[in-house]
Amino acid sequence: MRKIFIEPTANPNVIKFVADYTLIPGSLELDRTSDISEIPLAQELFNYPFVAKIFISANFVAVAKEDQVEWEHIAESLKNVIEDELLANPRIYKQKPQQRYEIFAEMTPNPAVMKFGGNRLLLDGFVEVKSKEEADEVPLAKALYDEFKFVKEVFISENFVAVTKDDSVQWHEVMVLVRNVVAEFLQTGNAITNKAPQKHENPVEQIINRDYTDDEQKISDILTEYISPAVENDGGKISLLEYDAENKTAKMLLQGACSGCPSSTATLKGGIEQVLRNFLPDLVEKVEAVNG
Repeated sequence: MRKIFIEPTANPNVIKFVADYTLIPGSLELDRTSDISEIPLAQELFNYPFVAKIFISANFVAVAKEDQVEWEHIAESLKNVIEDELLANPRIYKQKPQQRYEIFAEMTPNPAVMKFGGNRLLLDGFVEVKSKEEADEVPLAKALYDEFKFVKEVFISENFVAVTKDDSVQWHEVMVLVRNVVAEFLQTGNAITNKAPQKHENPVEQIINRDYTDDEQKISDILTEYISPAVENDGGKISLLEYDAENKTAKMLLQGACSGCPSSTATLKGGIEQVLRNFLPDLVEKVEAVNG
């Protein structure tokens, strides 16, 4: 417990209770009409009917009393109250409980990628870090690269972090360690990324800086409605990169857990290609993949 020292002032009705650290930036002057709903220390002190005013500044709490009592009878009691309240709320204001991040590990179709997800929004969009050298602007990714040599890539989306490992470890050996680092970083409240996330709605525009044609928009709409939810649930992302109308070929950009996944090609052929051919038989006959 931090010690509080009693110090008299020039005003016989005011006494200072001095701490050994800074209590608050600036100052507060409170009386019984003040809003003290977020200041437990003031609530406790004003429970004493003889406390008229409270002044908090720098490293001290000054209490003004009414004339009917003497400091020798009440100073120690107030000192004990202040010590107890500063132990619970060292910075005067009520400490809001931190919202804990519950992080769950989840396998993906790519055996090199583990998805660490929760039920809270991390980003409005996504960021992809392909190497440690790219991580300086993405503090969460940098924390993972700094902690684990086996981390190859980090993909961060709305409510999950997908981590790609190298072959030096197995996920059952390191899954809990990685999950803990992700959870502890998020708990600090520090910025996840210092660069603007890419938007999910149409990332191809950022890649090739153009608008979709009418045919491309039709393909993109099918992706968004029928394919993207399942892919993103596995920690990946799929976007239309380009469309060759002459050969009826749609080229897809694979990111996150999808990038480099051994099953991605099979998934494209067996699932995505079939969906597009069923919905858009006049537009799509073939699908090709490009790893992001």
